Amino acid sequence: MTPKPRVVLDAAALARSVRRIAHEIAERSDGASTVVLVGVVRRGAFLAERIAAELARTSQIQVPVGTLDISSYRDDGKGAPGDPRLLARDIPFVLDGKRVVLVDDVLYTGRTVRAALDALSDLGRAESIQLAVLVDRGERELPIRADYVGKNIEAPAGQRVYVRLSEVDGADAVIIGNGK
Repeated sequence: MTPKPRVVLDAAALARSVRRIAHEIAERSDGASTVVLVGVVRRGAFLAERIAAELARTSQIQVPVGTLDISSYRDDGKGAPGDPRLLARDIPFVLDGKRVVLVDDVLYTGRTVRAALDALSDLGRAESIQLAVLVDRGERELPIRADYVGKNIEAPAGQRVYVRLSEVDGADAVIIGNGK
């Protein structure tokens, strides 16, 4: 029997997680003007925008936001072939000397983050790169750890963690299940 999908974060809990990540970034940045957010396309980009809005609202910190499509950098067969220089990206600032906070929705094997690190290194020399994720589900294949985590979740083998955001899916939730 297939387990029933279950909601592990509803809209309110997801919003609290975003607020917590924003507060932690503010605490660790000391209002640094060199902090920038780069969201991994697709849901990571929307989460980066939400974190930036929360930083502006609660800490009066204006943080530039960029987006990064890492599909050409993937090594697990999930990416699109092609020249990495032709990526869909929108980073309206120079990365050199910046404290980059890379934002993604789910940290699982670490391969997406590795691809994003490769893509960022092609774009400049950041002072540092930190990782913020809404969900860390563990089970890494690579030695990668998030600096900011909204929620740690254990999902049974064979189950996936789905982040749904209103900008893409019409509602906010994190669900564990077999299908979308």
